[in-house]
Amino acid sequence: MKSTFVFSDLACESETMHEAGKHGTVYTQERAGDFTVARLCVENEEGERRTKKKIGQYTTVLSAQFDRLGEEESDALSSLLCREMQREILRMFGALPQKILIAGLGNRALTADAFGPLTVERLVVTRHLADASRDIFQAVCKAEVSAVAPGVLGQTGIESADFLRGVISTAAPELLIVLDALAARSTARLGATVQISDSGISPGSGIGNRHSEISRDSMHIPVLAVGIPTVVNSAVLVHDALQSAGCPPKLCESAVDRTGEPPLFVSPKDVDRIVECGADIVSAALHKLYLK
Repeated sequence: MKSTFVFSDLACESETMHEAGKHGTVYTQERAGDFTVARLCVENEEGERRTKKKIGQYTTVLSAQFDRLGEEESDALSSLLCREMQREILRMFGALPQKILIAGLGNRALTADAFGPLTVERLVVTRHLADASRDIFQAVCKAEVSAVAPGVLGQTGIESADFLRGVISTAAPELLIVLDALAARSTARLGATVQISDSGISPGSGIGNRHSEISRDSMHIPVLAVGIPTVVNSAVLVHDALQSAGCPPKLCESAVDRTGEPPLFVSPKDVDRIVECGADIVSAALHKLYLK
């Protein structure tokens, strides 16, 4: 019987499940001040099969828990995230595109899923300034940025992917940046990790509630996904507790295997602060990206 509980949206955690840098992947890790930057490139179908991640580039920035960072540390983290986003965007375009759409995915009313909408609420949008005053726009902006929070299917009856296709047809952005909460394999990653990838995202996939994919293939423009982990499968906690108690690996897995049953996901008690601080840090990084 194959266990289904060991799942992570984080590419750096998937990479630990096989030999780093082999089998269709390239993996590097480096220090950047107080932070660690892990980069995984999934190069081919073998890499996809072993990592359970689509072909693409995945950058993971590891830090202390967001709500425990001081003002200087938070600013340093936002600057690092801006540089990593610039790195990916330059690889895609060669320069910052002039029209960007930012989408905050998730349910604003559910704390652990509110990262996307909360980040969008903090953004300074600039698309309208280009029409109002070109001089002001050129003085303070690097790009025309619009932002939306499409909600979730249960609230709107519309898939986020369908909603975004409609917005893209009107706003005509060159780049879509999607923001979403993620599921982690390790509790140490919760509220202490930011992942940036060019492979798109399937909203809800981390908790087994997969919706229409948001990617270059489905949106017909490049997509940059930015996410922070806020939940972990409860079975992982039981598995790790049994393992630390000395139980054999197979016994640990069989004891918590819930194949065919709905998974139960949990978040830290301070998830509200984690999400708020994560939204502050990522919105600041985005402002550094497109504001002068």
